[in-house]
Amino acid sequence: MKSNLPKVLHAVGGRSLLGHAMVAGRELAPAHLAVVVRHGRDLVAAEALRVDPAAVVADQDDVPGTGRAAQAGLEALDAIVGGAGLSGSVVVTASDVPLLDGATLSQLVAAHHADGNAVTILTTVVADATGYGRIVRAQGEGDVLAIVEHKDATQSQREIREINSSIFVFDADVLRRGLASLTLDNAQGEMYLTDVVAFARSEGRPVRAVIADDPLTVEGTNDRLALSVLGAELNRRTLERWMLDGVTVVDPGSTWVDVDVELAPDVTLLPGTQLHGATRVERGATIGPDTTLTDMEVGEGATVTRTHASLSVIGAGATVGPFSYLRPGTVLGAGGKIGAYVEVKNSQIGDGSKVPHLSYVGDATIGEGSNLGAGTIVANYDGVAKHRTVVGSQVRVGSDNVLVAPVTIGDGAYTAAGSTVTRDVPAGALGVGRAQQRNVEGWVARRRSGSASAAAADAATGGEPHNAPTKSDADASPSEGSAL
Repeated sequence: MKSNLPKVLHAVGGRSLLGHAMVAGRELAPAHLAVVVRHGRDLVAAEALRVDPAAVVADQDDVPGTGRAAQAGLEALDAIVGGAGLSGSVVVTASDVPLLDGATLSQLVAAHHADGNAVTILTTVVADATGYGRIVRAQGEGDVLAIVEHKDATQSQREIREINSSIFVFDADVLRRGLASLTLDNAQGEMYLTDVVAFARSEGRPVRAVIADDPLTVEGTNDRLALSVLGAELNRRTLERWMLDGVTVVDPGSTWVDVDVELAPDVTLLPGTQLHGATRVERGATIGPDTTLTDMEVGEGATVTRTHASLSVIGAGATVGPFSYLRPGTVLGAGGKIGAYVEVKNSQIGDGSKVPHLSYVGDATIGEGSNLGAGTIVANYDGVAKHRTVVGSQVRVGSDNVLVAPVTIGDGAYTAAGSTVTRDVPAGALGVGRAQQRNVEGWVARRRSGSASAAAADAATGGEPHNAPTKSDADASPSEGSAL
């Protein structure tokens, strides 16, 4: 991967490669689930326990190979079980196969039990088997005789196109004794798990294979190119599943949905939409175009357009965007609005309330049915600490207001356009926080003589000063200059 990050921690579809393997394994409802770690041990172990706190983390030592990895996992499980150790069926999977699912594993286990096998191998057939272990079958009966690694294969064996996927079901006792027989005597100097197949055959035990029809289901990832290819295929399958469940995806080619996202029927995803993490979108909502939502809740019938949002809640029938930014902790009530070029952070906006445009709202609580005029800024940070602003219900905040936290505006209050609000405004009051306007007559003629502005002023006034009436703050209309 050419990365400081261990391969199995690279992600597709919103989940690490290791996470995909563990989720697929858990779908079998196993008695125990073990993750064997070696390279990047601490990071990989932490991810394993984050995905599944009940997982058993087993350490592989410096002895290389898949056989030694399986041995380390089995020893850890034997220690938990005690006595004679683990019994029954042991499923061994790889942690770099993101398209492998629980259904495929279930079919493999079912075949293992139905045939009474000692070993059952998940295989597939590919056009070019270079680099893969080949499945060598007995002529006529089709039982598996051995798995031969590419470097150890003869020329005739290299012509075999059926390959090992590194996914197995073993009888626990056969696996334990087979692993004990392994050596490092091979081209790569590793303990091969695949040699347990030959061991089982040497005891006359049945070894069979189940062929996966779709090679991508068992395709491994060794570089970022493969990661991209499998990520695109995983996304295609995810979108296909949702479309069959009643979701409209206008342009699947530009739409990305993580595997843990939940979508209700009649949701519409417009081009350029990305839904990440644990996002949930309810029935009838429309998302996009050009929208990225991460760990979001979007209510029924809501519309979110050209918006970037995370860890927030958008209520039923609400509208957001275009060009909105919802940071963690934002809660927009039912029927509310967050409009163009608005940023909201850690704030609760009540049902039917609106922040239509060109505003910043941080660390605020806004009641129901209120409106913040264009250019409203909630000044929540004093350079040391964050403070909270409370705006009541049915409040009208004038355009170009700065609400300097901590401050409270009571229910039904108004603030005049252009105000800086530093004190609480009682319910039903008008808050005015601006200097009185003063007009300096003749200033352009004196200070900008000869300019285009001076010529325009002369034409408008006939060369005489224009004595326009002024308004005092006391006479100001609270709605003048407001935007609804």
